[in-house]
Amino acid sequence: MMNILVIGSGGREHALAWQCAKDDHVKNVYVAPGNAGTALEPKCQNIVLASSQDNANEHSAVIEFCQNNAIDMVIVGPEAPLVTGIVDACRDAGIKVWGPTAYCAQLEGSKTFAKEFMAQNNIPTAAYQGFTDAAAAKAYIDEQGAPIVIKADGLAAGKGVIVAETVEQAYDAIDDMLADNKFGDAGSRVVIEQFLQGEEASFICMIDGENILPMATSQDHKRAFEGDTGPNTGGMGAYSPAPVVTQEVHNKVMTQVIQPVVDAMKASGHPYTGFLYAGLMIDQAGDPYVIEFNCRFGDPETQPILMRLQSSMVDLVAQGLAGQLPSNAKWDTRPALGIVVASKGYPETSSKGDVIAGLPELDASHANAVKVFHAGTAFSDSSAVDNKQEVVTNGGRVLCVTALADNISDAQQAALAVTGAISFDGAQYRRDIGHHAIARENA
Repeated sequence: MMNILVIGSGGREHALAWQCAKDDHVKNVYVAPGNAGTALEPKCQNIVLASSQDNANEHSAVIEFCQNNAIDMVIVGPEAPLVTGIVDACRDAGIKVWGPTAYCAQLEGSKTFAKEFMAQNNIPTAAYQGFTDAAAAKAYIDEQGAPIVIKADGLAAGKGVIVAETVEQAYDAIDDMLADNKFGDAGSRVVIEQFLQGEEASFICMIDGENILPMATSQDHKRAFEGDTGPNTGGMGAYSPAPVVTQEVHNKVMTQVIQPVVDAMKASGHPYTGFLYAGLMIDQAGDPYVIEFNCRFGDPETQPILMRLQSSMVDLVAQGLAGQLPSNAKWDTRPALGIVVASKGYPETSSKGDVIAGLPELDASHANAVKVFHAGTAFSDSSAVDNKQEVVTNGGRVLCVTALADNISDAQQAALAVTGAISFDGAQYRRDIGHHAIARENA
Protein backbone atom coordinates (compact mmCIF):
# COMPACT_ATOMS: atom_id res chain seq x y z
CA MET A 1 0.00 0.00 0.00
CA MET A 2 1.31 3.40 -1.00
CA ASN A 3 1.63 6.70 0.82
CA ILE A 4 1.49 9.84 -1.32
CA LEU A 5 2.26 13.47 -0.52
CA VAL A 6 0.51 16.20 -2.53
CA ILE A 7 1.96 19.67 -2.05
CA GLY A 8 -0.42 22.62 -2.26
CA SER A 9 -3.69 24.02 -0.96
CA GLY A 10 -5.89 24.79 -3.96
CA GLY A 11 -8.59 23.20 -6.04
CA ARG A 12 -5.97 21.53 -8.22
CA GLU A 13 -4.52 19.80 -5.16
CA HIS A 14 -7.96 18.71 -3.92
CA ALA A 15 -8.62 17.13 -7.34
CA LEU A 16 -5.20 15.44 -7.41
CA ALA A 17 -5.60 14.12 -3.86
CA TRP A 18 -9.14 12.87 -4.62
CA GLN A 19 -7.94 11.05 -7.73
CA CYS A 20 -5.00 9.47 -5.91
CA ALA A 21 -7.18 8.39 -2.97
CA LYS A 22 -9.51 6.51 -5.34
CA ASP A 23 -6.66 4.11 -6.18
CA ASP A 24 -6.99 0.79 -4.32
CA HIS A 25 -3.22 0.59 -3.88
CA VAL A 26 -3.08 3.87 -1.94
CA LYS A 27 -3.21 3.82 1.85
CA ASN A 28 -2.77 7.52 2.72
CA VAL A 29 -2.74 10.76 0.79
CA TYR A 30 -1.13 13.55 2.79
CA VAL A 31 -1.78 17.10 1.58
CA ALA A 32 0.51 19.95 2.62
CA PRO A 33 -1.14 22.17 3.70
CA GLY A 34 -4.43 21.25 1.98
CA ASN A 35 -7.81 22.85 2.66
CA ALA A 36 -11.16 21.93 4.22
CA GLY A 37 -12.06 19.81 1.20
CA THR A 38 -8.94 17.66 1.33
CA ALA A 39 -9.43 17.23 5.07
CA LEU A 40 -12.88 15.74 4.45
CA GLU A 41 -11.83 13.29 1.69
CA PRO A 42 -11.55 9.60 2.59
CA LYS A 43 -7.91 8.45 2.97
CA CYS A 44 -6.70 12.09 2.86
CA GLN A 45 -5.03 13.98 5.69
CA ASN A 46 -3.83 17.57 5.83
CA ILE A 47 -0.40 18.22 7.29
CA VAL A 48 1.44 21.40 8.19
CA LEU A 49 5.09 21.62 7.18
CA ALA A 50 7.51 24.52 7.65
CA SER A 51 5.98 27.82 6.56
CA SER A 52 9.32 29.62 6.56
CA GLN A 53 10.11 32.03 3.74
CA ASP A 54 13.45 30.24 3.52
CA ASN A 55 13.03 27.81 0.62
CA ALA A 56 15.78 25.53 1.87
CA ASN A 57 13.94 25.08 5.17
CA GLU A 58 10.68 24.36 3.38
CA HIS A 59 12.37 21.80 1.16
CA SER A 60 14.07 20.12 4.10
CA ALA A 61 10.72 19.92 5.93
CA VAL A 62 9.21 18.10 2.94
CA ILE A 63 12.17 15.73 2.77
CA GLU A 64 12.05 15.02 6.51
CA PHE A 65 8.30 14.27 6.36
CA CYS A 66 8.78 11.91 3.41
CA GLN A 67 11.58 10.04 5.15
CA ASN A 68 9.62 9.72 8.42
CA ASN A 69 6.34 8.64 6.82
CA ALA A 70 7.41 6.19 4.11
CA ILE A 71 6.19 8.44 1.27
CA ASP A 72 6.29 6.57 -2.04
CA MET A 73 5.81 9.60 -4.29
CA VAL A 74 5.44 13.36 -4.06
CA ILE A 75 3.20 15.28 -6.48
CA VAL A 76 3.88 19.02 -6.53
CA GLY A 77 0.81 21.10 -7.31
CA PRO A 78 1.70 24.82 -7.35
CA GLU A 79 4.37 26.68 -9.26
CA ALA A 80 6.29 28.43 -6.47
CA PRO A 81 8.01 25.37 -4.94
CA LEU A 82 8.84 24.09 -8.43
CA VAL A 83 10.58 27.36 -9.33
CA THR A 84 12.55 27.30 -6.07
CA GLY A 85 13.80 23.75 -6.68
CA ILE A 86 11.71 21.37 -4.60
CA VAL A 87 12.09 18.65 -7.26
CA ASP A 88 15.89 18.99 -7.30
CA ALA A 89 16.03 18.83 -3.49
CA CYS A 90 13.80 15.76 -3.25
CA ARG A 91 15.70 13.93 -5.97
CA ASP A 92 19.00 14.65 -4.24
CA ALA A 93 17.50 13.03 -1.12
CA GLY A 94 16.42 9.95 -3.06
CA ILE A 95 12.69 10.80 -2.92
CA LYS A 96 10.48 10.09 -5.93
CA VAL A 97 8.88 13.38 -6.95
CA TRP A 98 6.73 14.35 -9.94
CA GLY A 99 7.45 17.76 -11.37
CA PRO A 100 10.04 19.73 -13.38
CA THR A 101 13.41 20.83 -12.04
CA ALA A 102 14.07 24.47 -11.20
CA TYR A 103 15.81 24.91 -14.54
CA CYS A 104 12.80 23.66 -16.50
CA ALA A 105 10.37 25.55 -14.26
CA GLN A 106 11.86 28.80 -15.56
CA LEU A 107 9.39 28.33 -18.42
CA GLU A 108 6.81 29.56 -15.94
CA GLY A 109 9.00 31.40 -13.46
CA SER A 110 10.30 33.90 -16.02
CA LYS A 111 8.29 35.21 -18.97
CA THR A 112 11.57 36.46 -20.46
CA PHE A 113 13.16 32.99 -20.25
CA ALA A 114 10.05 31.46 -21.82
CA LYS A 115 9.92 33.94 -24.69
CA GLU A 116 13.63 33.56 -25.46
CA PHE A 117 13.26 29.76 -25.26
CA MET A 118 10.39 29.85 -27.73
CA ALA A 119 12.30 32.13 -30.11
CA GLN A 120 15.34 29.84 -30.02
CA ASN A 121 13.23 26.75 -30.71
CA ASN A 122 10.84 28.19 -33.30
CA ILE A 123 7.78 27.71 -31.08
CA PRO A 124 4.97 29.97 -32.33
CA THR A 125 4.18 32.84 -29.94
CA ALA A 126 3.35 36.54 -29.99
CA ALA A 127 5.99 39.14 -30.87
CA TYR A 128 7.38 40.74 -27.71
CA GLN A 129 9.98 42.86 -25.97
CA GLY A 130 11.11 42.96 -22.35
CA PHE A 131 11.63 46.07 -20.23
CA THR A 132 12.79 47.18 -16.80
CA ASP A 133 12.49 50.90 -17.53
CA ALA A 134 9.00 52.44 -17.49
CA ALA A 135 9.79 55.22 -19.98
CA ALA A 136 11.23 52.78 -22.51
CA ALA A 137 8.24 50.49 -22.05
CA LYS A 138 5.81 53.35 -22.69
CA ALA A 139 7.75 54.40 -25.79
CA TYR A 140 7.38 50.86 -27.14
CA ILE A 141 3.64 50.96 -26.39
CA ASP A 142 3.40 54.23 -28.32
CA GLU A 143 5.00 52.49 -31.31
CA GLN A 144 2.79 49.41 -31.13
CA GLY A 145 -0.55 50.91 -30.11
CA ALA A 146 -3.39 49.02 -28.45
CA PRO A 147 -4.77 46.50 -27.72
CA ILE A 148 -1.55 45.14 -26.24
CA VAL A 149 -0.61 42.70 -23.47
CA ILE A 150 1.52 43.58 -20.43
CA LYS A 151 2.94 40.71 -18.33
CA ALA A 152 4.87 40.69 -15.08
CA ASP A 153 8.02 38.67 -15.74
CA GLY A 154 7.84 36.52 -12.60
CA LEU A 155 5.19 34.55 -10.72
CA ALA A 156 2.10 36.59 -9.87
CA ALA A 157 -0.46 33.88 -9.00
CA GLY A 158 -2.00 34.00 -12.47
CA LYS A 159 -2.89 37.68 -12.16
CA GLY A 160 0.19 39.42 -13.56
CA VAL A 161 -1.25 39.73 -17.06
CA ILE A 162 -3.04 42.86 -18.25
CA VAL A 163 -4.81 42.94 -21.62
CA ALA A 164 -4.80 46.68 -22.25
CA GLU A 165 -7.56 47.84 -24.59
CA THR A 166 -6.13 51.37 -24.76
CA VAL A 167 -2.70 52.97 -24.57
CA GLU A 168 -3.75 54.62 -21.30
CA GLN A 169 -4.56 51.22 -19.76
CA ALA A 170 -1.17 49.95 -20.93
CA TYR A 171 0.53 52.96 -19.29
CA ASP A 172 -1.33 52.22 -16.04
CA ALA A 173 -0.16 48.61 -16.12
CA ILE A 174 3.44 49.72 -16.63
CA ASP A 175 3.15 52.16 -13.73
CA ASP A 176 1.64 49.46 -11.48
CA MET A 177 4.37 46.94 -12.25
CA LEU A 178 7.55 48.95 -12.79
CA ALA A 179 6.89 52.14 -10.83
CA ASP A 180 4.51 51.14 -8.01
CA ASN A 181 5.85 47.59 -7.58
CA LYS A 182 2.33 46.09 -7.45
CA PHE A 183 3.63 42.56 -8.02
CA GLY A 184 6.90 42.93 -6.09
CA ASP A 185 9.93 41.22 -7.62
CA ALA A 186 7.66 39.45 -10.14
CA GLY A 187 6.91 42.78 -11.81
CA SER A 188 10.37 44.36 -11.68
CA ARG A 189 10.67 43.34 -15.31
CA VAL A 190 7.78 43.27 -17.79
CA VAL A 191 7.20 41.58 -21.11
CA ILE A 192 5.05 43.50 -23.59
CA GLU A 193 3.40 41.31 -26.19
CA GLN A 194 1.45 41.60 -29.39
CA PHE A 195 -2.29 41.05 -28.82
CA LEU A 196 -3.36 37.75 -30.39
CA GLN A 197 -6.87 37.10 -31.66
CA GLY A 198 -8.60 33.76 -31.65
CA GLU A 199 -9.94 31.26 -29.12
CA GLU A 200 -7.95 30.16 -26.09
CA ALA A 201 -7.32 26.56 -25.09
CA SER A 202 -5.32 24.78 -22.42
CA PHE A 203 -3.12 21.90 -23.57
CA ILE A 204 -1.69 19.94 -20.65
CA CYS A 205 0.69 16.98 -20.91
CA MET A 206 2.56 14.61 -18.68
CA ILE A 207 6.22 14.27 -19.73
CA ASP A 208 8.86 11.86 -18.39
CA GLY A 209 11.86 13.46 -20.07
CA GLU A 210 11.14 11.83 -23.40
CA ASN A 211 7.65 10.35 -23.61
CA ILE A 212 4.59 12.59 -23.82
CA LEU A 213 1.10 11.79 -22.57
CA PRO A 214 -1.41 14.48 -23.64
CA MET A 215 -4.16 14.96 -21.08
CA ALA A 216 -7.72 15.78 -22.15
CA THR A 217 -7.95 19.25 -23.67
CA SER A 218 -9.69 22.07 -21.83
CA GLN A 219 -10.60 25.73 -21.99
CA ASP A 220 -10.16 28.15 -19.09
CA HIS A 221 -12.08 31.39 -18.55
CA LYS A 222 -9.60 33.97 -17.25
CA ARG A 223 -11.75 37.10 -17.12
CA ALA A 224 -13.64 37.85 -13.91
CA PHE A 225 -17.03 38.63 -15.41
CA GLU A 226 -19.50 37.12 -17.85
CA GLY A 227 -18.94 37.64 -21.53
CA ASP A 228 -15.17 37.34 -20.90
CA THR A 229 -15.00 40.87 -19.50
CA GLY A 230 -13.32 42.42 -16.48
CA PRO A 231 -9.85 41.88 -15.04
CA ASN A 232 -7.74 38.76 -15.54
CA THR A 233 -7.91 36.19 -12.75
CA GLY A 234 -6.32 32.86 -11.94
CA GLY A 235 -9.35 31.33 -13.71
CA MET A 236 -13.12 31.53 -13.12
CA GLY A 237 -14.03 28.17 -14.61
CA ALA A 238 -13.06 25.61 -17.21
CA TYR A 239 -14.42 22.74 -19.22
CA SER A 240 -13.06 19.66 -20.99
CA PRO A 241 -12.72 18.80 -23.81
CA ALA A 242 -12.20 22.03 -25.77
CA PRO A 243 -13.88 21.68 -29.19
CA VAL A 244 -11.54 24.30 -30.65
CA VAL A 245 -8.75 21.71 -30.36
CA THR A 246 -9.66 19.54 -33.34
CA GLN A 247 -7.47 16.57 -34.23
CA GLU A 248 -5.66 18.79 -36.74
CA VAL A 249 -5.00 21.46 -34.10
CA HIS A 250 -3.96 18.74 -31.63
CA ASN A 251 -1.37 17.45 -34.10
CA LYS A 252 -0.02 20.96 -34.68
CA VAL A 253 0.32 21.59 -30.95
CA MET A 254 2.20 18.33 -30.43
CA THR A 255 4.63 18.91 -33.32
CA GLN A 256 5.06 22.70 -33.09
CA VAL A 257 4.88 23.27 -29.33
CA ILE A 258 5.18 20.26 -27.02
CA GLN A 259 7.74 18.12 -28.86
CA PRO A 260 10.14 21.09 -29.35
CA VAL A 261 10.04 21.75 -25.59
CA VAL A 262 10.86 18.12 -24.81
CA ASP A 263 13.63 17.97 -27.42
CA ALA A 264 15.23 21.29 -26.41
CA MET A 265 15.19 20.55 -22.69
CA LYS A 266 16.67 17.10 -23.27
CA ALA A 267 19.40 18.59 -25.49
CA SER A 268 20.21 21.17 -22.80
CA GLY A 269 20.92 18.42 -20.28
CA HIS A 270 17.76 19.27 -18.30
CA PRO A 271 15.11 16.77 -19.43
CA TYR A 272 11.59 17.97 -18.71
CA THR A 273 9.59 15.85 -16.27
CA GLY A 274 6.16 16.48 -14.76
CA PHE A 275 3.13 18.34 -16.04
CA LEU A 276 3.52 20.93 -18.79
CA TYR A 277 0.71 23.36 -19.52
CA ALA A 278 0.65 25.30 -22.77
CA GLY A 279 -1.84 28.15 -22.70
CA LEU A 280 -2.71 28.60 -26.37
CA MET A 281 -4.45 31.00 -28.70
CA ILE A 282 -5.90 29.19 -31.70
CA ASP A 283 -6.35 31.58 -34.64
CA GLN A 284 -8.99 31.36 -37.37
CA ALA A 285 -6.68 29.26 -39.53
CA GLY A 286 -6.37 26.70 -36.72
CA ASP A 287 -2.78 27.62 -35.96
CA PRO A 288 -1.70 27.56 -32.29
CA TYR A 289 0.33 30.30 -30.59
CA VAL A 290 1.69 29.95 -27.07
CA ILE A 291 0.39 32.63 -24.70
CA GLU A 292 2.19 31.15 -21.69
CA PHE A 293 3.74 28.00 -20.32
CA ASN A 294 2.91 26.70 -16.86
CA CYS A 295 4.99 23.93 -15.31
CA ARG A 296 2.14 22.26 -13.47
CA PHE A 297 -1.47 21.24 -13.91
CA GLY A 298 -3.71 24.25 -14.48
CA ASP A 299 -6.26 25.45 -11.96
CA PRO A 300 -9.24 25.28 -12.59
CA GLU A 301 -8.58 23.03 -15.63
CA THR A 302 -7.43 20.18 -13.37
CA GLN A 303 -10.87 19.75 -11.85
CA PRO A 304 -12.88 18.98 -15.02
CA ILE A 305 -9.96 17.07 -16.57
CA LEU A 306 -9.60 14.79 -13.54
CA MET A 307 -13.38 14.33 -13.35
CA ARG A 308 -13.01 12.69 -16.78
CA LEU A 309 -9.85 10.65 -16.06
CA GLN A 310 -10.57 6.92 -15.78
CA SER A 311 -6.96 5.75 -15.71
CA SER A 312 -5.19 5.69 -12.34
CA MET A 313 -3.35 8.97 -11.74
CA VAL A 314 -1.05 7.07 -9.36
CA ASP A 315 -0.17 4.54 -12.08
CA LEU A 316 0.47 7.33 -14.60
CA VAL A 317 2.82 9.17 -12.24
CA ALA A 318 4.59 5.92 -11.36
CA GLN A 319 5.08 5.17 -15.06
CA GLY A 320 6.33 8.71 -15.58
CA LEU A 321 8.83 8.38 -12.75
CA ALA A 322 10.06 5.17 -14.38
CA GLY A 323 10.43 6.87 -17.77
CA GLN A 324 7.68 4.69 -19.20
CA LEU A 325 4.72 7.02 -19.76
CA PRO A 326 2.10 5.60 -22.10
CA SER A 327 0.99 7.72 -25.04
CA ASN A 328 -2.69 7.56 -24.03
CA ALA A 329 -4.85 7.50 -20.93
CA LYS A 330 -8.46 6.36 -20.52
CA TRP A 331 -11.09 9.11 -20.42
CA ASP A 332 -14.81 9.36 -19.75
CA THR A 333 -16.27 10.36 -23.11
CA ARG A 334 -18.64 12.80 -21.41
CA PRO A 335 -17.56 16.43 -21.04
CA ALA A 336 -17.00 18.04 -17.64
CA LEU A 337 -17.39 21.67 -16.63
CA GLY A 338 -16.26 23.50 -13.49
CA ILE A 339 -17.52 26.82 -12.12
CA VAL A 340 -15.31 28.73 -9.70
CA VAL A 341 -17.02 30.44 -6.78
CA ALA A 342 -14.81 33.35 -5.68
CA SER A 343 -14.81 35.49 -2.57
CA LYS A 344 -15.86 39.11 -2.25
CA GLY A 345 -13.49 41.51 -4.00
CA TYR A 346 -11.65 38.88 -6.07
CA PRO A 347 -9.32 39.29 -7.97
CA GLU A 348 -8.19 42.57 -6.36
CA THR A 349 -8.80 41.41 -2.79
CA SER A 350 -10.19 38.36 -1.04
CA SER A 351 -12.45 37.96 1.96
CA LYS A 352 -11.61 35.36 4.60
CA GLY A 353 -13.60 33.80 7.40
CA ASP A 354 -17.04 33.94 5.75
CA VAL A 355 -19.14 30.88 6.64
CA ILE A 356 -20.03 28.75 3.60
CA ALA A 357 -23.56 27.33 3.58
CA GLY A 358 -25.15 24.81 1.23
CA LEU A 359 -22.17 22.55 0.55
CA PRO A 360 -23.44 19.12 -0.56
CA GLU A 361 -22.53 16.07 1.47
CA LEU A 362 -19.61 14.07 0.07
CA ASP A 363 -21.88 11.04 -0.31
CA ALA A 364 -24.83 12.92 -1.83
CA SER A 365 -26.80 11.16 -4.54
CA HIS A 366 -25.34 13.36 -7.28
CA ALA A 367 -21.75 12.76 -6.13
CA ASN A 368 -20.87 10.79 -9.25
CA ALA A 369 -22.03 13.59 -11.54
CA VAL A 370 -21.15 16.73 -9.53
CA LYS A 371 -18.11 17.23 -7.32
CA VAL A 372 -17.34 20.35 -5.28
CA PHE A 373 -13.59 20.84 -5.17
CA HIS A 374 -12.33 23.15 -2.44
CA ALA A 375 -9.64 25.78 -2.98
CA GLY A 376 -9.67 28.75 -0.60
CA THR A 377 -11.41 27.04 2.31
CA ALA A 378 -10.62 26.29 5.95
CA PHE A 379 -12.43 25.30 9.12
CA SER A 380 -13.63 28.06 11.45
CA ASP A 381 -11.84 28.57 14.74
CA SER A 382 -15.17 28.41 16.57
CA SER A 383 -16.46 25.14 18.00
CA ALA A 384 -18.22 22.71 15.70
CA VAL A 385 -21.87 23.37 14.93
CA ASP A 386 -24.17 20.35 15.31
CA ASN A 387 -21.04 18.18 15.55
CA LYS A 388 -19.93 19.46 12.15
CA GLN A 389 -17.06 21.86 11.61
CA GLU A 390 -18.01 25.07 9.87
CA VAL A 391 -16.27 25.56 6.54
CA VAL A 392 -15.24 29.17 5.88
CA THR A 393 -13.61 31.09 3.04
CA ASN A 394 -9.82 31.33 3.10
CA GLY A 395 -8.80 32.91 -0.19
CA GLY A 396 -9.82 34.44 -3.49
CA ARG A 397 -11.02 31.38 -5.38
CA VAL A 398 -13.02 29.38 -2.86
CA LEU A 399 -14.65 26.42 -4.65
CA CYS A 400 -14.89 24.81 -8.07
CA VAL A 401 -18.24 23.09 -8.66
CA THR A 402 -17.56 20.50 -11.36
CA ALA A 403 -20.10 18.40 -13.26
CA LEU A 404 -20.02 15.54 -15.76
CA ALA A 405 -22.88 15.30 -18.27
CA ASP A 406 -23.74 14.10 -21.77
CA ASN A 407 -23.02 17.53 -23.25
CA ILE A 408 -21.56 20.87 -22.18
CA SER A 409 -24.96 22.54 -21.82
CA ASP A 410 -26.16 19.87 -19.39
CA ALA A 411 -22.84 19.97 -17.49
CA GLN A 412 -23.18 23.75 -17.14
CA GLN A 413 -26.74 23.45 -15.84
CA ALA A 414 -25.82 20.68 -13.38
CA ALA A 415 -22.92 22.73 -12.03
CA LEU A 416 -25.05 25.87 -11.81
CA ALA A 417 -27.75 24.02 -9.87
CA VAL A 418 -25.28 23.02 -7.15
CA THR A 419 -23.48 26.36 -7.26
CA GLY A 420 -26.76 28.22 -6.77
CA ALA A 421 -27.40 26.34 -3.52
CA ILE A 422 -24.02 27.37 -2.05
CA SER A 423 -23.80 30.74 -0.34
CA PHE A 424 -21.42 32.94 1.61
CA ASP A 425 -21.06 36.69 1.99
CA GLY A 426 -19.98 38.24 -1.32
CA ALA A 427 -19.86 34.96 -3.29
CA GLN A 428 -19.39 35.59 -7.01
CA TYR A 429 -19.31 33.28 -10.01
CA ARG A 430 -19.85 33.31 -13.75
CA ARG A 431 -22.97 31.73 -15.20
CA ASP A 432 -21.60 31.47 -18.74
CA ILE A 433 -18.67 29.08 -18.30
CA GLY A 434 -18.45 26.95 -21.45
CA HIS A 435 -20.21 29.48 -23.69
CA HIS A 436 -17.89 28.88 -26.67
CA ALA A 437 -18.61 25.15 -26.64
CA ILE A 438 -22.33 25.67 -26.02
CA ALA A 439 -22.50 28.00 -29.01
CA ARG A 440 -20.96 25.20 -31.10
CA GLU A 441 -23.46 22.68 -29.71
CA ASN A 442 -26.35 24.97 -30.63
CA ALA A 443 -25.03 25.93 -34.07
